[in-house]
Amino acid sequence: MTQTVLKVGGVAKRFGGLQALSDVGITINAGQVYGLIGPNGAGKTTFFNVLTGLYTPDSGTFELGGEPYKPSAVHKVAKAGIARTFQNIRLFADMTALENVMVGRHVRTHSGLIGAVFRTASFKKEEAEIAQRAQELLDYVGIGKYAEFKARTLSYGDQRRLEIARALATDPKLIALDEPAAGMNATEKVTLRELIDRIRNDGRTILLIEHDVKLVMGLCDRVTVLDYGKQIAEGTPAEVQSNEKVIEAYLGAGHAAH
Repeated sequence: MTQTVLKVGGVAKRFGGLQALSDVGITINAGQVYGLIGPNGAGKTTFFNVLTGLYTPDSGTFELGGEPYKPSAVHKVAKAGIARTFQNIRLFADMTALENVMVGRHVRTHSGLIGAVFRTASFKKEEAEIAQRAQELLDYVGIGKYAEFKARTLSYGDQRRLEIARALATDPKLIALDEPAAGMNATEKVTLRELIDRIRNDGRTILLIEHDVKLVMGLCDRVTVLDYGKQIAEGTPAEVQSNEKVIEAYLGAGHAAH
């Protein structure tokens, strides 16, 4: 029996006079890489920001792992089980790579403020476990040797991988990647694709927003296409690529192809 990880329906969002999203919904099953694409201004980022608690929707139903969740704040969504990366990298630049991943892991800690202030035995034990897990995740994404390097000193591609490691540290039900290939060269994209494949093969579920349509079509199990805030297609990559509405949205009136 297929397990549904994320089920979202009827999502709408308006900014003043602009209807950014109208009745958008997706269903993502366990172990899938699910792509979200569309021309510039299609509503991809707005939808992504609604799902992850950055924007409050005007309407919509939201279920994560079969349980309702309310995308009202980023930290609440992270606690519920969605971890995200950002199109514009958001790392703690003057913290080490290891410390950045440890910050992500603290969403799942138990010692609390008192333990941290008084540095209790349980706090120290948990911190050691967090550091060990953070190192494992850095190794997993391929940048373990840079654990003690400041985040700002890493290459662009390695910073992207560090963000993914930090997201994985929250032990999410769903990892949401916002334009992870943005600004990458061809070699870095190959490495990124291999990493996303590895994460999926290890049983994780991924939502991918990406401008690189070739990357999406080569990676994703299913794809939703947005245009002007509306859902115009959903299906396998092959189904979506042959959809006339999708072809028109990318190549037709008023849109440049990406």
